[in-house]
Amino acid sequence: MTTAQHLAAIDLLRGRPFPAQRERSQLGDSGPGYHLARLRTPADGLDASDRTAGRSREPYEAECEALVAALSSRWGQGQWFALWSVFIGSICGEEIPQPWEELSHCVEDLHMWRVGSHWTAVGVSRAEGEDEYRLIAVVTDVDPP
Repeated sequence: MTTAQHLAAIDLLRGRPFPAQRERSQLGDSGPGYHLARLRTPADGLDASDRTAGRSREPYEAECEALVAALSSRWGQGQWFALWSVFIGSICGEEIPQPWEELSHCVEDLHMWRVGSHWTAVGVSRAEGEDEYRLIAVVTDVDPP
């Protein structure tokens, strides 16, 4: 996907209502107050024989930086938000609202913008126990903890 396609996907998410309960869509997962989309995964545009392409963080970081630049040109400079303290709170039993609890287990940090009543954030994730990266976007009306 290109940066323009990533922006279109984010715009689509921003225009969708949040569901009453957790559900899956072609872009990812949604729940009360949030949409979490996988914009690029290792399977996107990769040759089936290339098993190492998803294991390098650099291509995902480069795409994320391009997306951050595009979103910053729309909404101004975003905030950088580290999820380490949210993760520690989560594993120590603190009640963390979704999508932040889920994000804290797979994303080190996010670039975020507050636009109207919603937060829009992008980052590079890696699922627990996996060594493949993903470019993700989040749209939520739940304030970060």
